[in-house]
Amino acid sequence: MPRLGVYALIVCVLAVAAAVVSFAQGSWLGIVWVLLAGLSSNMTWYYLKRARDERRGSATG
Repeated sequence: MPRLGVYALIVCVLAVAAAVVSFAQGSWLGIVWVLLAGLSSNMTWYYLKRARDERRGSATG
């Protein structure tokens, strides 16, 4: 797994946890955390797919 993909995944997990805590405390700030989780999730998928495509491209020559 690429390093940036791992970092984006960690940010996603932490943002989801922060959103849960924020909503549990009754704060609407959790919406920001949900948006950050969505962004970092998309970044994770992007880096994973890019690494997979690079591996496939180098394997086929």
